[in-house]
Amino acid sequence: MDKNTITGLVIIFLILIGFSYFTRPSEEQMKAMQRQQDSIAQVERQRMELVNRQQEMNQVASPSVLKDSTFLQDSLDNKTITLENDKIKLHITTRGGRISFVELKEYRTHDSLPLILWRNDESKLGLNFYARNQQINTEKFLFTPGTTETTLYAKDKEQVLSMRLYADNARTQYIEYIYKLAPDSYMTDFDIVTHNMENVIAYNSSFLTLYWGVNMPQLEKSKDFENRYTGVYYKFFEDDVENMSLTSDEEETLPTKVQWIDFKQQFFSSILITETPFSDVSLTSKISQKAGYLKDAYAEIPLPYNGKTDEQYHLKFFFGPNSYPILKAYGNDIDLPDIINMGWKWIAWFNKYFVIPIFNFLQNNTTLNYGIIILLLTLIIKIILFPLTYKSYMSQAKMRVLKPQVDELTKKYPADKAMERQQATMKLYKQAGVNPMGGCLPMLIQMPILIALFYFFPGAIELRQQSFLWATDLASYDSIATLPFTIPFYGNHVSLFCLLMTATNIIYMIINNKNQPQNDQMKGMQTMMYIMPVMFLFIFNSYSSGLSYYYFIATLITILQTWIIRKFVDDKKLLKQIELAKTKPIKKSKFQQRLEEMQKMQQQRIREQQKGRK
Repeated sequence: MDKNTITGLVIIFLILIGFSYFTRPSEEQMKAMQRQQDSIAQVERQRMELVNRQQEMNQVASPSVLKDSTFLQDSLDNKTITLENDKIKLHITTRGGRISFVELKEYRTHDSLPLILWRNDESKLGLNFYARNQQINTEKFLFTPGTTETTLYAKDKEQVLSMRLYADNARTQYIEYIYKLAPDSYMTDFDIVTHNMENVIAYNSSFLTLYWGVNMPQLEKSKDFENRYTGVYYKFFEDDVENMSLTSDEEETLPTKVQWIDFKQQFFSSILITETPFSDVSLTSKISQKAGYLKDAYAEIPLPYNGKTDEQYHLKFFFGPNSYPILKAYGNDIDLPDIINMGWKWIAWFNKYFVIPIFNFLQNNTTLNYGIIILLLTLIIKIILFPLTYKSYMSQAKMRVLKPQVDELTKKYPADKAMERQQATMKLYKQAGVNPMGGCLPMLIQMPILIALFYFFPGAIELRQQSFLWATDLASYDSIATLPFTIPFYGNHVSLFCLLMTATNIIYMIINNKNQPQNDQMKGMQTMMYIMPVMFLFIFNSYSSGLSYYYFIATLITILQTWIIRKFVDDKKLLKQIELAKTKPIKKSKFQQRLEEMQKMQQQRIREQQKGRK
């Protein structure tokens, strides 16, 4: 990359910043636009409230609807029953007999509000089927509670709630939902029962359609970043965990059986689990157009119906955090932990069997701040990788002290004798015991570890809302300043850990380049290496501050290790060792012998071609 190209990139960058700054609306214009948007939103809310009220009146209060309905309606009053333990609170409404509200009591949103996964008007759950020439949607009917209605809960007792939808006056025909909530549990049993419904449900029905939909609300500070980890996941029976697109709308009918379906957010999940695998499941995931919401998830699940007197479907809901130890405890046998993105399979093992055990050990056996835990984790990783760091430095140092001899070979063999020059250079390296790739291979070995931690930190719920120094939430970005404008690809805030990470990377590049032999080709590569930290500045500004902090500390430790190694490595002594190694006989492997023979044959062909041209 030449000087003109770099100058052009800098000018384009400055133009983008200037354009964003000078074309931004004034504060008065922004306030006026906000007032206009608020007025429009208020009018729309009022209109939707009127529409919803009218629909409710039409569906529930209308005598004609009740008269023609297959199912009995004892009361027009919708009631809410609460099931609750120390971890979750559920509201079950008599309208539809369904779960309408889910709160995780141990957690709060980024702005300290109760953490609610489902809201009544932003969730759906029920059955669709045909009965007596009518299409039935159970959400339109009022169910009858079968247990004492209470909002109290006993910490040491299982709570059971039955909700029934009757189809006859004798109350011998009904659909029943049974909810069971155990103490101190994130799991809720959800059984569906049909009793004496063979003469009510259409005789040719082979299935009942269970539908489930949730508009997933924003829970974290950065909506865009949270959206990257929010979507619909599912587990194929006796197969892998998959997910729908996280960046675009998608509809899909799954071709094989499914063990569970997860409406997953960055740190929390609503998972529907079945004992008998689902078939022909239809899933929909759409990016939400509502303010304060991320994605709209919807599932239609055919439940096989055989027309028997009693049929029962055993399901479970998991409402809880995406914590690896918790998911492992609740469903390791059905791969629940795999909803946490650990990276590709060839790097996920490092997170599962190294990073997470060490992180959990430090978390469970110390009272240290999570910033210190990350520091200790980084130190452990860097100590283990130190032999590779040392080997990489020594390889670069050997190449550096051999640079004058390589330059002599370059002068001795002109450009038209490139093959001979290459052979002479490789012979020099062999005599000196130097591997030209010795500095790159250790770095390549470390790359999977860097990538693994890139996946680990943004998904670690343990870091959520944990503060360290100026960062208030290690799972989100740390902002030390809010800009009055938005910089394209950067944002409208300044992350200090991201700046420190970028600065230490540039310093490391400078130090590392001094340790490498210098030539025109290397200078071009070095220019690119300096551009990379600047690119990371834009990429990581809205990422987890815990991740930026880790990269900052890791690079800082590498700089310190390089400085210490350099203090103990003398270039003159190293050159003497290399010269001594050159006097010893070289043992060639069979592979090296074959490689040399191939090079000689190739060189001979080139000479013959050149003679033929003359």
